[in-house]
Amino acid sequence: MIAPGTELASRYEIISYVASGGMQDVYKANDKLTGEVVALKTPQAGQANKRFKQSAILSARISNYNVAKTFDYFEAGNACYLIEEFIEGTTLEAATLDIIPQIDPHLAAYLMLRISKGLAASHQAQVAHRDLKPSNILVGSDFSSVKITDFGIATLAEELFEEVIAKNGDLTRSTSGTVKGALPYMAPEMIFRKPGDYIGCEADIWSLGALIFRLMTGTYPFGEGMMVPVNVEKKQPLTWPAFLTRKAQFAPLSSSIVAIVEKCLVYDKTQRPLALDLVQSCEELCFYFAPRKFGVISEVRLTTGFVRSSTGEKIFYHKDSLYGAGQAKVGAKVIFSAHHGTPFPRAHPIVVCP
Repeated sequence: MIAPGTELASRYEIISYVASGGMQDVYKANDKLTGEVVALKTPQAGQANKRFKQSAILSARISNYNVAKTFDYFEAGNACYLIEEFIEGTTLEAATLDIIPQIDPHLAAYLMLRISKGLAASHQAQVAHRDLKPSNILVGSDFSSVKITDFGIATLAEELFEEVIAKNGDLTRSTSGTVKGALPYMAPEMIFRKPGDYIGCEADIWSLGALIFRLMTGTYPFGEGMMVPVNVEKKQPLTWPAFLTRKAQFAPLSSSIVAIVEKCLVYDKTQRPLALDLVQSCEELCFYFAPRKFGVISEVRLTTGFVRSSTGEKIFYHKDSLYGAGQAKVGAKVIFSAHHGTPFPRAHPIVVCP
């Protein structure tokens, strides 16, 4: 671990350690040349470095608000470092499924649009991510900021996948935590690849579909572990839960998103939409985005109730605005959007946390 105050490349001063993933360590650093706070990333000990420089050059070609910007790459001793835009917030995984069973379709449509725009920019620059999943997407505290990250680390993952195939014959026999974490989002051409197979941008489209399926349902589209390759090969995704379309408030939007996701999860990669197609499809959806807030249900009536927000505000809701499998109970934690209303603001949509 790099100690705070350490200076690298006579330019980047470590402020603090941020997090550790399956293949990288991330630090918050001060760029003494520009005065900006940046993210400094380095492969963990034991991870291969030979593709890291190439991946840094590729990711630096992407310029889009929904992609974390790559600023610099350098080597010091036997280590290599990537300097990236520092995002105040957390991973999409931590902001959603770590605290709620599923997200509502309005938030799903918004996230799919933002991620699609980031992928469209990267694909136009002929850069495929190949390891898209919720832990590789950073969001602000209210979801107003959505950024795809770790294009460089994804390339290291690609190298790991090649090594696993060479050793075991295929990815499905691997015991690697990195492979297992990526498997539920992997396209079939990635799962069943042979040594030397090229995995292109089509794989990112599949991964985005799998990601949105999981966010909206709380489950992986093809299961977990060894069931993933079995179900993918049989072309048997799990059934969409009934709560997506149970209420008239959510049915039209949910149905539209389901149709888009199912196009992404087509086995034949040549039949999947392009990222630009997804952007257009998402822009045609009728959805509303407002910052999400947390609160607690303070009162439950027959068809209505009240939420007390984290700031103490009393907010009205109707049961038709509740989305998902959770039940409204006094004391239950919820995530919601608040809208102007008289005599109380109105919560819609509202999702009950477990």
